[in-house]
Amino acid sequence: MEITLAKDVEQKLSVSIKRYVSENLDTDIGELQSSLFLQFCLEEIGPAVYNQAISDAQTYMQEKALDMENNCFAAESTYWTRQDKKTLSRRKG
Repeated sequence: MEITLAKDVEQKLSVSIKRYVSENLDTDIGELQSSLFLQFCLEEIGPAVYNQAISDAQTYMQEKALDMENNCFAAESTYWTRQDKKTLSRRKG
């Protein structure tokens, strides 16, 4: 799967790469070099990150689906239980 980014995102990342190289490697690179490095990262590293993100999301959704009974449970046949509690509280009061 090819990972594509919006042009404005690519530009922000390219600027970030240039800054990182300048501050951490004590050298300057141009737009072309940072763009090529970004493309390399997207092609070589991006799929592994993407696959891990999908796996994490799948695990999260499976856990939520298994816990659905606890998260999405509505008590049944509670009318008379509530009525009995109201009657008891009126008798005491």
